[in-house]
Amino acid sequence: MTVENVEPQLPDEGELVLASVNEISPHGVYVSLDEYGKFRAFLHISEIATGWVRDIERYAKPGQKIVLKVIRVNRGRKEIDLSLRQVSGEERKTKIIEVKKSEKARSILDALKTRLNLDEASLKKISEPILEQYGSLYEGFEDIARRGQKALQRIALPPEYVQAVQATCEEKIAIPIVEVRGMMDIRVKSPNGIDVIKNALEAAEEIKTSGVQVKATYLGTPRYRLTVKAENYKVAERALQSALEKIQTAVEKSKGKFVFTREESRKQKIE
Repeated sequence: MTVENVEPQLPDEGELVLASVNEISPHGVYVSLDEYGKFRAFLHISEIATGWVRDIERYAKPGQKIVLKVIRVNRGRKEIDLSLRQVSGEERKTKIIEVKKSEKARSILDALKTRLNLDEASLKKISEPILEQYGSLYEGFEDIARRGQKALQRIALPPEYVQAVQATCEEKIAIPIVEVRGMMDIRVKSPNGIDVIKNALEAAEEIKTSGVQVKATYLGTPRYRLTVKAENYKVAERALQSALEKIQTAVEKSKGKFVFTREESRKQKIE
């Protein structure tokens, strides 16, 4: 029986790759490509930095992981040349985030494999529908963690896997949220002033926007705090303005006075 040689998958020219530094030589750095089966590649000293490089280990040390750009691929000779100096700070940041998301997605799949006692073929019944819907496993898992059943309704998962997928995503992914808030001074002197304020605050809290939580807290007459939590500042600010408009309109309609003082915004995570 003959065993056919399987050609290793190689990156394309211009692609950003994450590499592990293996060996420093006088002429450059030998690395292994983390995303391509530890394939060996070379970073020439001329592509480390602009200008003369006196000490290569100022830029790369054995065991270090670095983001590099593929500048030449010789598929026949299975040789890859890389560049560090052609990688911008923004490209480096974007690539690291991409790798972390990929690793997180793989950890969720591994958790599901253990949780449901699945083989790789069965695991594809989870990963393939999510990839088809979102184009990215991590984006799909994050949406499930954020929106739960609403997200799962869009994905053709086998029914017996749905509950485990939702629970695992919620356990493994921390959803970033932001909080915007401020102090309200509300004064309504009419006989039904308390009811006017109560109804106005309740109306603000009932704003229906996906992923948004609006909360009004009584601090002692005439002070109240309005807090809005959402997945990003744009959504939070829009909900805050909508809530303030509802309250101010109701208060001024009853000839009351309304003053809002902004407080510092905060960013946190739902663990």
